[in-house]
Amino acid sequence: MSLALASHADPLHVPLRLRECHDCGLIQRMPALPRGAVARCPRCNAVLRRRRVDPAGRALALALTGLLLFGLALTQPFLSVRAYGIGRGMSMFTGPVALEQHGFWPLALAVLVTTLGAPIARLAAIAYVLAGLQLARPPRHLYAVFRWAEWLDTWAMVEVFLLGVFVAYTRLIAIARVDVGAAVYALGGLALTVAAVDSTLDREAVWRGLEHKGVVAGRDPGDPSGPLHGCDSCGLVSRATRACPRCGARARPRKPDSIARTWALLLAAAILYVPANLLPVMSVTSLGLSESDTILSGVVALADAGMWPLAALVFFASISVPVLKLAGLTWLLLATRRRSAAGLQRRTRVYRVVDSVGRWSMIDVFMISILTALVRMGFLASVSPGPGAVSFCAVVILTILAANSFDPRLMWDAAGRNPA
Repeated sequence: MSLALASHADPLHVPLRLRECHDCGLIQRMPALPRGAVARCPRCNAVLRRRRVDPAGRALALALTGLLLFGLALTQPFLSVRAYGIGRGMSMFTGPVALEQHGFWPLALAVLVTTLGAPIARLAAIAYVLAGLQLARPPRHLYAVFRWAEWLDTWAMVEVFLLGVFVAYTRLIAIARVDVGAAVYALGGLALTVAAVDSTLDREAVWRGLEHKGVVAGRDPGDPSGPLHGCDSCGLVSRATRACPRCGARARPRKPDSIARTWALLLAAAILYVPANLLPVMSVTSLGLSESDTILSGVVALADAGMWPLAALVFFASISVPVLKLAGLTWLLLATRRRSAAGLQRRTRVYRVVDSVGRWSMIDVFMISILTALVRMGFLASVSPGPGAVSFCAVVILTILAANSFDPRLMWDAAGRNPA
């Protein structure tokens, strides 16, 4: 791996440090990087680190901006509709409340966590840690807060919710006049801000900054004769036996029971995928006539309305992505069981895609929550969630958990590419 050395001293970066690739398990020395450089694994091409120009300042400003935009999104009008002389409005809380009132509390909880709880907690945690690093004596618990902020990244789905808003808008304009409130524009700005936070935050620089300030767990001296392994949370390579000495996460060379857990989650998702597609995800009542929609019929309705780009998007996110995740993970598990050494780089790339696209399947769930909140006009027009929506939401969550539980390094271990 060819890497340029930094030409200046930087207290946040150690000149030479070991790094384990989380995709293939190769442990390698990584020298200090110049600002803006990218280090990649020479074996599987995974990104080991992107050195940011400003490792903390820009991300702190953006995180605070994101919290401000969140405040606007929560306090300003979101969407409102008017049909048959009746008007209704909603805020970001209205969707989960409406789902709970219909008895679909699992859906309400999923929407509440992914659109409000996890995004707000993650931005607040990042801002808190980066602000704490500016202090001469930062709080001792910053390492635990940053570790949780990293974990919450999987479940913060602001950008997916925004696409769900667009899909719901196209369904609403066919039956009512729709007014877009200031909260929607704040949500759009928030989605861009979150993306900017992710692109400017240098996670390794933050961890090294915490080390430099002495804010580390430091409870496990490790075994000097034990094997080297990288921490799944912060990436530190050590010989810890109980907990990572930097972030306090449980020390483990590989994810425990990865194969068995992934198979169990995958099987549960495959079973639930059948009712998710056969049962109605929502029921629409108009002038006393009720009609049930499945996921596929919703795609057809968008296509019939001439919304081909959105129909293609929903078809890909709600039908293609779950199938591809189920098939992709099954292939990876079977190849690992056979100890196959063929196409390891290709399989590793497939895992990266599977791990990154699963969240986008939540578009339909978010759309249903918005329509349920807004279209509540009794006999004239109403939308209620269906049992298929619960099954589909469970499929999305289970496939995300399955991708997270699978350890791609086991593919390389099984092929004999990593030392014991």
